[in-house]
Amino acid sequence: MAIKLDELMNATNLRGHRASGTFMAPVGGKAHVSGDRSVPLLGKTIPELFSDTVSKYATLDAAVFVGQDKRFTWSELSDAVDALAAGLLALGLEKGDRVGIWSPNRWEWLVTQFATARIGLILVNINPAYRLTELEYALNKVGCKALVTAVSFKTSDYLGMIGTLVPELANAEPGRLKAKKLPALKIVIRMGDDNSPGMFNFGDVLAMAGRDEHDSLDRISESLKPADAINIQFTSGTTGAPKGATLTHANIVNNGNFVTSAIKLTVDDRLCIPVPLYHCFGMSMGTMGCVTKGATMVFPGEGFDAGAALKAVAQERCTGLYGVPTMFVAMLDHADFASFDLSSLRTGIMAGSPCPIEVMKKVVSLMHMSQVTIAYGMTETSPVSFQSSVDDPLEKRVSTVGRIHPHVEVKAIGADGATVAVGEPGELCTRGYSVMKGYWDDAEKTREAIDADGWMHTGDLATIDAEGYCNIVGRVKDMVIRGGENVYPREVEEFLYRHPKIKEVQVFGIPDDKYGEELCAWIVLKPGQIATAEEIKAFCAGQIAHYKIPRYIRFRTELPMTVTGKPQKFLMREAMVEELGLVVQKTA
Repeated sequence: MAIKLDELMNATNLRGHRASGTFMAPVGGKAHVSGDRSVPLLGKTIPELFSDTVSKYATLDAAVFVGQDKRFTWSELSDAVDALAAGLLALGLEKGDRVGIWSPNRWEWLVTQFATARIGLILVNINPAYRLTELEYALNKVGCKALVTAVSFKTSDYLGMIGTLVPELANAEPGRLKAKKLPALKIVIRMGDDNSPGMFNFGDVLAMAGRDEHDSLDRISESLKPADAINIQFTSGTTGAPKGATLTHANIVNNGNFVTSAIKLTVDDRLCIPVPLYHCFGMSMGTMGCVTKGATMVFPGEGFDAGAALKAVAQERCTGLYGVPTMFVAMLDHADFASFDLSSLRTGIMAGSPCPIEVMKKVVSLMHMSQVTIAYGMTETSPVSFQSSVDDPLEKRVSTVGRIHPHVEVKAIGADGATVAVGEPGELCTRGYSVMKGYWDDAEKTREAIDADGWMHTGDLATIDAEGYCNIVGRVKDMVIRGGENVYPREVEEFLYRHPKIKEVQVFGIPDDKYGEELCAWIVLKPGQIATAEEIKAFCAGQIAHYKIPRYIRFRTELPMTVTGKPQKFLMREAMVEELGLVVQKTA
């Protein structure tokens, strides 16, 4: 699809050239902005860029896995990547084959990421929280020929689930699986020191290849193109079956580069990555971002634990930290927070879901992250489209998601498809290098998401101000229409976060006979606090419009979240509908 960036009018340069690009103002009073194009896109594949970094920084730290007590220099990481890539060739895998990975954050995940890219295999990220039906769906949807799996994680017995789904493994020769429920799957590789029937051991695959396979690595890498598909990431599937967003080398390499340029990451930095690798935040913004700069990746543990993350930052003297808002809240609220020396921190990214203003302020003041930025995007756009800059005024960094990324074009549109005016809410649409190739084997869903002019319709409601700063005000489907008034839950949430007793809050709409919809708030209080619904409503009275004050208020010990920290409002809505005995009108 042609991307006609040149058709945009030249706009006024507001702030001049900075590390994160020259930002453009909206054109003609409309919510339509285009990113700087003075810094060219990287026309390299993942293995090309990885090789460049290894040659420059061979003896420096590449990755530290604190929980596994495992460290790699760039040279050591490269050796492991080549050993696995050659081993995968020895198993008969070929360019374009899909390889699933089902694992929390482990060193094997990182090696698999770059080994598959080395030889043009398409890595399929499988959510560590998936269970049997979801795993079966994901593997079959994209036709995974191989699966790399951890043994277990938290309450997930991966090997047990695979054995249930594929009982044929028990008597299969490794690499020659014939499974009724997973016809494409031939190879299962398990992590850890032990062996399992029908599976290869990860360490054995590392040592499996001969000279022929090793000698062919460079030839295969050189045949790859930046536009080749290299990764499939499943969307959350909260409104239907998960869709496989298919990303290219160019998508991931360039977004990782621009994201880390915006936080001024260099080879001297050490970035703490407690976010999951299966998600764009960990993989594209994290590992790929570090490779573009030669920065050290630090992984606190297999999954997020506030204490482990704080310990990793202090122990490894990390200068940057990634996290979703709930992670930062958990770290700030940790009982021993004051005992950790976080003085090495300066930057990082808070993203993945709306970032409460009060939390952001505490991260800046209490965690020494004076240059923390907020980023916005989605899996289908590799992921980041907007990001604040380290030298943006604090009030902009805590109240917006920043300005447009380089080589990206964004507009906000109304229900009629026309671009809305500056400051008016509309659905964000994105186009440029970062837009995915499409949803794997789903042309219909791809056409629904990406229109004929190349615009990716995000489903997010946003405003773009006169300086080009973007503010996410909710989801198109989350907007509540109460008695003819449009209410944006995010606005109400931001106000409620000002209450000194509130730790977390989510606001959503539920059916109402009189007004069509009414507001409901689910609130998690800070430890040791007690509050009533009347107290919360009194806090709102006279401060926000009466129709924005939640009619229903419920206190919860925790909120339903995805693995990546995104609130699952549909579950909250369903629970309230059931509790109140409401009748939901179904639409055709």
